[in-house]
Amino acid sequence: MADTYFWLLCDDMPHDVVLTDPGVRVMDVVQVVRRLTGLSLWRSKVLASRVPTVLLAGVPEEDAAAAVSALHGAGARAETRERLEPELPGQ
Repeated sequence: MADTYFWLLCDDMPHDVVLTDPGVRVMDVVQVVRRLTGLSLWRSKVLASRVPTVLLAGVPEEDAAAAVSALHGAGARAETRERLEPELPGQ
């Protein structure tokens, strides 16, 4: 018998934070990426240079909005995307 999973309407859908353009102040954006992800400076720089890229996956909407706001403040273009397919246990 197959397991069936579903989201209740009251559940907060997970969101992804996508960096679409680092802008002209790349090092400022790299510092924000480093702070958000906890990666090293070098890995944050590599991640910021490969756009579009998902910086944070499956975070609550409030955290995603705060991350996008921090990236916008550093001069980057970023957006939140609602995750349509939830991560199911065992995948």
